[in-house]
Amino acid sequence: MDRQGSSELKRLHPVMLAGTGSDVGKSVLATALCRIFLQDGYHPAPFKAQNMALNSYATPEGLEIGRAQAVQAEAAGVPCHTDMNPLLLKPQSDHTSQVVLNGRPIGNRDAYDYFRKEGRQELRTAVNAAFDRLAARYNPIVMEGAGSLAEINLKDSDLVNVPMAMHAGADIILVGDIDRGGVFASVYGSLMLLDPRERSYVKGIIINKFRGDLRLFEEGRRMLEELCGIPVLGVVPYLKDVHIEEEDSVALSAKSAAAREGLINVAVVLLHHISNFTDFNALERDPRVHLFYSGQSEEIAKADIVILPGSKSTLDDLHELRRSGLAQAILEARRAGATILGICGGYQMLGRLIRDPHHVEGPLDSLPGLGLLPLVTEISREKVTRQVHFRLASDASQEGSAFPLEGYEIHMGVTTPDEAAATVPAHLCDLEDGTSDGYMADGKCMGTYLHGILDNQAFIDLLLEPHLGKAGKAGAGTFDYHAYKESQYDLLADRVRSHIDMDLLYSILKEER
Repeated sequence: MDRQGSSELKRLHPVMLAGTGSDVGKSVLATALCRIFLQDGYHPAPFKAQNMALNSYATPEGLEIGRAQAVQAEAAGVPCHTDMNPLLLKPQSDHTSQVVLNGRPIGNRDAYDYFRKEGRQELRTAVNAAFDRLAARYNPIVMEGAGSLAEINLKDSDLVNVPMAMHAGADIILVGDIDRGGVFASVYGSLMLLDPRERSYVKGIIINKFRGDLRLFEEGRRMLEELCGIPVLGVVPYLKDVHIEEEDSVALSAKSAAAREGLINVAVVLLHHISNFTDFNALERDPRVHLFYSGQSEEIAKADIVILPGSKSTLDDLHELRRSGLAQAILEARRAGATILGICGGYQMLGRLIRDPHHVEGPLDSLPGLGLLPLVTEISREKVTRQVHFRLASDASQEGSAFPLEGYEIHMGVTTPDEAAATVPAHLCDLEDGTSDGYMADGKCMGTYLHGILDNQAFIDLLLEPHLGKAGKAGAGTFDYHAYKESQYDLLADRVRSHIDMDLLYSILKEER
């Protein structure tokens, strides 16, 4: 399709990518459509009524949404906003989640109580209103469902799949994952579990994650179209060469390879409640680095740098570190000369004590930390969510008044130096608002509340500097993570565009009703 000014383009219906199940690739395909519509001259925006994820992001207004919608907004070329993900569930245990509504936490809810029909209308009204505000400003809205669109036992309380599409007047495209097997049954069965009115909203099918020669599925494509009575818009191959930030920590299991020779080995401790693991995507791309995730003491011992990441349940993960022996492994790695970095919850764990006087995280009043930084943390009821500009404290004399680096905060807690360290100014970062962040005991032990700090080359260079002798011939370069992400969005759009009938999709989205 020729690119042209958005004022000349016909308004499109909203489009929802719904799945036959979880992890079928809805988020990545939604990201692709956001970039394709932008390339074609439209002004798109993403929307997911309800997201369950520990990977979140702070909007420019200092509110919280799911990371996947922030990524999709970036692909669409627009600032992220809470209207793109009005309801976020952040699991705290197997049975409870923190509920974030319009960017602010409104409390913890038991899963049974949350999914009951009673009281759902208030949430439904809120997510519908968020969609309406978004639809008034953007065209088209690229919607994402959650899990399967045919969870018939939850139909009456569903806020995110078919009922949301019906409110929006969206055309639903059903996504099936052929890599996991059973794609015919999952696609056909999903459609047959809908009633006729619901089924009328489903206008097409995309088969995702195909491995091998696409010509081998031509007969299968024809059979699906005959069975389901709607077109297969495309068969998208498994996109190994495209790197888009993942929403779920399931993907981390594929990054568990242990240390390698000739590179700086960075171990990210695989916490049970790990959050914001996208903090490490830029570091993973550095040619001097081999980054892996591990929950094994013997692998931590082989690392040059050990990172304690963010956690949704800091006290629970700290207790598990001690129970599993990982806490001792981290302390031994520090004594052996490894660099230790803590981010957010990991930063809190590196201190001497974490208090929870209001029992925000559970029944424990406090737990001793690992004692590597002279800090005390008190978990608070109020959540801090904001984007920040900063500079490294070590660069303050060189940078003057400039604050060229960017990051964001999402945490519940205040961390301060204890009495023994109160007279020693050892913060890591100067923030643009005149405050400071983090603590740096020395060049090999530090912590920060700033997510995204590793998206800044200046901090990566600071972190790696003590270990550059191990990097062999791998050069530092000047890796621009923002430019890299932009190139990946374009590559994703090219790959998906080449395997989906975009002319047919546009005709569906323009069809008179």
